Amino acid sequence: MAGAGTSKPPLALVTGATGGIGYATSLALGRLGYCVAVHYNSAVETATTLVNELQLLGVKAAAFQANLSSYDETRRLHGEVVKNLGHPSILFNNAGVTQGKSGVKDISEITIDDFEATWRTNCGTGFLLTQLCIPAMVSSSWGRVIFCSSVAGFTGGVVGPHYASSKSAIHGLVHWLANAYGKSGITVNGVAPALIEETKMLPGSNSELSAKIPIGRLGKPEEIAETVVWIVKTGYVHNKVVAVDGGMFIQ
Repeated sequence: MAGAGTSKPPLALVTGATGGIGYATSLALGRLGYCVAVHYNSAVETATTLVNELQLLGVKAAAFQANLSSYDETRRLHGEVVKNLGHPSILFNNAGVTQGKSGVKDISEITIDDFEATWRTNCGTGFLLTQLCIPAMVSSSWGRVIFCSSVAGFTGGVVGPHYASSKSAIHGLVHWLANAYGKSGITVNGVAPALIEETKMLPGSNSELSAKIPIGRLGKPEEIAETVVWIVKTGYVHNKVVAVDGGMFIQ
């Protein structure tokens, strides 16, 4: 499967790997025998713990620091991953921010600087990292690009217009990339979670938020990770943004 006929295990680059979804997904990919480049911004201890757990699984792993609100830092991240581990053939663009603004009720609560910074982190640097990783995937005729969107990209969500619009922009990017690179052996998809435990973006208490979900509970990071693994393993899943949201959005 992955690696397109080579004995070398594929390398997965997971951004935002120290959050709940990124951490669970890194471990899930490691259990498949994949090498993992663990990206973090400030949570160095969590990144170190994750790398140690991955190495205990018998896979190659290393942590890389970068502030993905910066295009220059994004370029540096890619360069350091390539230098130390090689070219990623799996890219999970998972890092995201809310700028500390959540539960926004009025458009005036979001400044244009907040808006642009959210877009740059949630969509712009993911675009750049994909742009940097795609050529090696094309060269090897195999790749997986996966974006972590949000149910907010479908519905507007409960965080705010800066966040919802940055996530819906990812959907258009997924579709363009999928149409451009599908015949090159690269699948491009998104996963759109809603209200996941152990993340830093929950706009309220667990009990309050659980009441908003048709199945009556928050999602688990491992459930998003399982969806990413399914997308990675299944080459016929392409050009999709898969909602994993307990039934909040009807596709």
